[in-house]
Amino acid sequence: MIGSVLRLTVLVGENDRWRHRPLSSEIVHRAHAAGLAGASVFRGVEGFGASSVVHTARLLSLAEDLPVAVVVVDEEERIRAFLPQLDELEIRGPVLLDRCEVYRWGGRKADPA
Repeated sequence: MIGSVLRLTVLVGENDRWRHRPLSSEIVHRAHAAGLAGASVFRGVEGFGASSVVHTARLLSLAEDLPVAVVVVDEEERIRAFLPQLDELEIRGPVLLDRCEVYRWGGRKADPA
């Protein structure tokens, strides 16, 4: 997969759940089952959202419910076809889409044009 793709980023809290499973894990497993090209979960060290409460890993008393970003990448049509699955999950954080270009995937580089 080289060239133009769509990147889906879902921002959730690490304590967010879907039927007793971490929401971030549910998103990754659904993306995998849908055959999407790749998904990763990144745990933040500090952040705030709609609650306006700053969560940080620097203070032990506040090291709960840190921000988590789930990033999924594939062709635009495949990502857009996946979006209805996210609607079922009652996600409270933002769901972002942005176009980007894959320069390298699995050791292969894009051909310069």
